[in-house]
Amino acid sequence: MEIRPLGNTDVKVPAVGMGTFQTFDVSGRRAERHCRRIVETALSVGTTLFDSSPMYAESERVLAQAVQAVRQKVTIATKVWSGSAAEGRRQIEQALAWYGNCVDIYQIHNLVLWKEHLPVLEDLRKSGHIKIIGITHYSSSAFRELMQVMQTGRIQQIQIPYHVADTLVEQEVLPLAEELGIGVLVMRPLDGGFLARRPPPGKKLEPLKKFNIRTWPQALLKWILSDLRVACVIPATGKVERVIENAAAGDPPWFDEETRGYIHRIAITL
Repeated sequence: MEIRPLGNTDVKVPAVGMGTFQTFDVSGRRAERHCRRIVETALSVGTTLFDSSPMYAESERVLAQAVQAVRQKVTIATKVWSGSAAEGRRQIEQALAWYGNCVDIYQIHNLVLWKEHLPVLEDLRKSGHIKIIGITHYSSSAFRELMQVMQTGRIQQIQIPYHVADTLVEQEVLPLAEELGIGVLVMRPLDGGFLARRPPPGKKLEPLKKFNIRTWPQALLKWILSDLRVACVIPATGKVERVIENAAAGDPPWFDEETRGYIHRIAITL
């Protein structure tokens, strides 16, 4: 698994991380034990970054329990998500308690109340309880505001949607991130699984074997990672075999522009 710098920071992340939306929103011993197995498998193939949020119900708690024994080996990215400053502080205090009093990447989810939450995160970064401050948004309608926050110089990371069927961030967001040295995590790299469920005929993947591609999801993930402005993609899965498959997309060689164009043409015809 290739390890990449997160922008101009000292933090390094694996090319393929893991989201926890829905897949870690579970309860009960059996389901939570399965999540621990997912984490163990992920670590075995180099996937060491896990992203969560209080928006994901039980996911933050379940992830915290799953990584407790290996906390020093993983990078935790979580979020504050509240329209109340007081509730935001409570969320942050709870997450710090869960993750050993330190969160590697703390993001303001969907830019909600960012002007109030940002000073709190800045104070925690100064005291060493947070390493990186970031912001996220899932909608292109918020990109203008997101870029305004990027230009303040107060954040080090963004999380944005980017995949073969949604390349809007290539126009302004990714160039600005590169200019400012801001690290990029990519959410929904498989469009919530939609793109992966529509694979092309196997013969279409033949030219990709020289890039160590065996499956369509791997091609889609490597398509994103071949844009070197991206530090890490964070697909979510509850399947052990998919964890292994996804991780394999995080190794070079990377696609050249001709190959990226080939994959894009396949995707838009499916």
